[in-house]
Amino acid sequence: MRRLLSAGAWLLVAGCASGPANPDAPLEVNGQNIAPYASVEECRTLAPGDRLDYRFTSTSPVAFNIHYRESNAVIMPIVREGVVADSGIFQPIVAQRFCVAWEAGAVPVAVSYRIAVRRRAP
Repeated sequence: MRRLLSAGAWLLVAGCASGPANPDAPLEVNGQNIAPYASVEECRTLAPGDRLDYRFTSTSPVAFNIHYRESNAVIMPIVREGVVADSGIFQPIVAQRFCVAWEAGAVPVAVSYRIAVRRRAP
């Protein structure tokens, strides 16, 4: 009986395992809590011709940006200060790992957002 339970437990665990998640799958998050002066970011690798569709709302004003790192520099092609909502389509002109980021101010905030990568047609 003990062997039967162990084998059953193994099958249950193996059934839950899956391959790597699709990094291009749209991501929708509702009510991501951000502590005062903390930040949250989601990153995706993009190339020229790709699009990053984004939209968000927050319960209090946040600093929002889309950025990438190049050596010691942080390059921010899109920056919004003190906003509670925004949406758009970002089209990179260089191949990089871009991050969409939200930073809370003095009060905690909850951010709901959706990001989706649209790859350039081959």
